[in-house]
Amino acid sequence: MAQPEPNAAAAAKKSGLFGKEKVQKRLFLALAVGPSFLGYLLFTLYPNILSVYYSMLEWNGISEAKFIGLDNFVYMLKDHFVWRALSHNLILMLTIPFLTIYISIFLAYLLNNKGYFEAGIYKVLFFLPNVLAVVVVGLLWRFIYDGEYGLLNAFLKLVGIDNGNFYWLADQRTALAALLPVAIWGGVGFYVVVFMNAMKSIPSSLYESAILDGASHMIRLFKITMPLLNPIVKISALFLMLGAFKGFEIMLIMTNGGPAGATDVIGLYMFNMAFGSDSHNYGYASAIGMFLFVIMVVAKLIIDKFSPKEQVEF
Repeated sequence: MAQPEPNAAAAAKKSGLFGKEKVQKRLFLALAVGPSFLGYLLFTLYPNILSVYYSMLEWNGISEAKFIGLDNFVYMLKDHFVWRALSHNLILMLTIPFLTIYISIFLAYLLNNKGYFEAGIYKVLFFLPNVLAVVVVGLLWRFIYDGEYGLLNAFLKLVGIDNGNFYWLADQRTALAALLPVAIWGGVGFYVVVFMNAMKSIPSSLYESAILDGASHMIRLFKITMPLLNPIVKISALFLMLGAFKGFEIMLIMTNGGPAGATDVIGLYMFNMAFGSDSHNYGYASAIGMFLFVIMVVAKLIIDKFSPKEQVEF
């Protein structure tokens, strides 16, 4: 019987289930991916699964938990505070992404195509709010909106509009609208940097051809720049929309949902249900969290469904 050649035997040994190369590859993957996967299991998947269980309990975090099934979800559907908070989330979701993205694209286009020599300085200034802590941003804007010492009222008086000591965050008519500039100001700087870097990858020959055809800056912006930035705009809109649903830190710092719930959002309502001074209902807060998770998944599917699928190549 003929013996296999040495090279063939070595190749078969290496390609076997327990070959040296296969073992080394599995060991490398275990060392590279294992810690991250373990962290995902411990700090993401396990807490989420535990939240599903908590959502079926009547529990304040200290006393003995009582299993109540789906009662928390039934009560949540009847809780008008949940729907009021959700309506505020929808307002933020429809305004913040749209304004943030278009302001960012406009500023990025100016800095990229106008040839300002100090564009790098402007980029740093725009990005500065993202360096500041959320607490600092909230306190800064609370001072701007202050009725007696606020910069906004001082500016209005300077231009001849005297509204007394009107406190913008203490009136139900203006409180939610006053939070929009805070969120937009905090997001524009980051996306200006993102869009500026994306615009630099667009071939200059496209703009040169458009200039020869007599296209104005606005035509170049909407006919060349915007279509080519569509994939990045889509991802940015997704992050901003989901952030409008999840975020509540600014509201917590500036208004804590007031006045009279005018700035309450679903994340803040859930937080106050779990950790607020008047309530420690972890079970109900977990049910709201599950509801928020479902909303975010549905929002993601809707965005994918109705966003443009065609890609512009250059």
